[in-house]
Amino acid sequence: MTSKLTLTVEKSVIEKAKSYAKKTGRSLSELIEKYLDTITSEENDDKELSPKMKKIVGAVTLPNDFDEEKELSSYFEKKHL
Repeated sequence: MTSKLTLTVEKSVIEKAKSYAKKTGRSLSELIEKYLDTITSEENDDKELSPKMKKIVGAVTLPNDFDEEKELSSYFEKKHL
């Protein structure tokens, strides 16, 4: 059963969303319904990767001695000092 929903959204966002929906051959209602279903799904597991992420996993190989904390610290020091 479908039900009507009224939303208040910035006009520019609506225009971009309508354009996107048209380009992808879907309705704006379908896009919003799919989005709401996705974010409220009980099966939504943070550990599950999206198809886009699955494509890039393994694209970068780091050295065995890579120290993430050291690199982050170094990055933030350079950025903020």
